[in-house]
Amino acid sequence: MSIPECQQKLPKAKGGDEPLPEGLFWLLVTGDIPTEAQVNAISKEWARRAELPAHVVTMLNNMPSKLHPMSQFSAAVTALNSESTFAKAYSEGVHKSKYWEYVYEDSMNLIAKLPVIAATIYRNTYRDGKGIGAIDDNKDWSSNYCTMLGFDDPQFSELMRLYLTIHSDHEGGNVSAHTTHLVGSALSDPYLSFAAGLNGLAGPLHGLANQEVLVWLEKLRKQVGDNFTEEQLKEFIWKTLKSGQVVPGYGHAVLRKTDPRYTCQREFALKHLPNDPLFNWWPLCT
Repeated sequence: MSIPECQQKLPKAKGGDEPLPEGLFWLLVTGDIPTEAQVNAISKEWARRAELPAHVVTMLNNMPSKLHPMSQFSAAVTALNSESTFAKAYSEGVHKSKYWEYVYEDSMNLIAKLPVIAATIYRNTYRDGKGIGAIDDNKDWSSNYCTMLGFDDPQFSELMRLYLTIHSDHEGGNVSAHTTHLVGSALSDPYLSFAAGLNGLAGPLHGLANQEVLVWLEKLRKQVGDNFTEEQLKEFIWKTLKSGQVVPGYGHAVLRKTDPRYTCQREFALKHLPNDPLFNWWPLCT
């Protein structure tokens, strides 16, 4: 299914327009489009599994404030290895035909806990350690995540649902997905495998580019202001290139056609924030 087809066919939150990531999870695991009841059941199941063990909370709350969030994220996921049902079952000699059952349990627990980890890191880094609050089992996965981050705007929840959905299927070709598969092939449990993928994602030629493009645009704004000319923009771009750096976020080493993930996010921006300066600068920079 294409992204537009997923947007059309997968269940949505009440009053929402974007698909729920729970629905895509069901589709990826079973090959079937879930019902609303099935998606709601996943939301409740992930809410039930979301609590972090005390030692991970303690570790997160004692991380150096200047440690990059991705480093904190990877460390916390690695520490969840203590909870691995697969690692425990393997050490007890479980038959290999049963591996998948324990990997599934670990994966479900990991997915459930990821928003709690990310929100805790965000609050500690950018909100002076203010607590994330409690998980609401009547909310979907994305909505709970947004609330834990400290945002209650329904449009933000819709954006998060879209963003998490379109980034859920990475196949095996990029650094993070390939790394996760590679480490998992050694029978490392899902926590260790996913943490390895996060370390790949943290690189500037992969996930860190999302951060670097915003940093670059803010530097542009600081140097030339909001109402810059085409000549000022060219000068700024050439200054970047001549310094031996790249313009982050523009162009791709592999993709030669427009990324459909970009297209649907652009459509969301046109609908909800058409006058945002950062959004309107992109055509000038390409």
